Amino acid sequence: MKAIILAAGYATRLYPLTLSMPKALLKVQGKAIIDHILAQIEKVRDIDGIYVASNHKFASHFDAWAKAASSRLPIKVLDDGTTNEDDRLGAIGDIRFVLDTEKIDDEIVIIAGDNLFTFSLDEYADFYKAQGLDCVCVKRMADREALKSLGVAILDANSRVVELQEKPKEPKSDFAVFATYMYKRDTLPLIRQYLDEGGKKDAPGFFVEWLCSRRPVCAYVMNGECYDIGTPAAYKQAQTLDLNIAEAL
Repeated sequence: MKAIILAAGYATRLYPLTLSMPKALLKVQGKAIIDHILAQIEKVRDIDGIYVASNHKFASHFDAWAKAASSRLPIKVLDDGTTNEDDRLGAIGDIRFVLDTEKIDDEIVIIAGDNLFTFSLDEYADFYKAQGLDCVCVKRMADREALKSLGVAILDANSRVVELQEKPKEPKSDFAVFATYMYKRDTLPLIRQYLDEGGKKDAPGFFVEWLCSRRPVCAYVMNGECYDIGTPAAYKQAQTLDLNIAEAL
């Protein structure tokens, strides 16, 4: 299995913090966001390589990080060639860019480079293996206004995704989808098909929305939290979060 960390965005909502530093390298409680993610990836036995999708503006920052990182796994930074918000490839476009550039033919886990999470990634991977299906990561959320800014999954009694709404005006469920996805090897051509058919390139949930109408997708209900560091206020709050739950497991 290969891990792909999506870190090619420009994080304009976090300006001025991210004018000269990529969001994934901002420090939370003394450690870069991407290092919190790396600590979880390290625990998944089946992962044997990590790819970081970066834009051109910050590729050198990630190269320096990768050279200094203490990891049992090889880390490769890929520069998608974009330089600003207007020409970015989008999350799904960057997934395809990594798959095509590295000719990946393997199972993959995709993680947003700006998410801090306290659920156990290795438990999620065990669930994925047991199900033998593509998987999304969900959590019940009572705040309906917050659900409107996320992906929302409608599940059946077997935790299969019947439908996924990306940023719905009227959420049909209280299961919020967070940006950690596990895909089987034979799903990779479908990512290319989705984009070739004109699918939206931005939020990775748009692909799942398309995928779950074509093949079974299972939902892993996380035992923990996931935090999107999207605004200065969220970044400030992150300094006070309990992030040691998953790392201690």
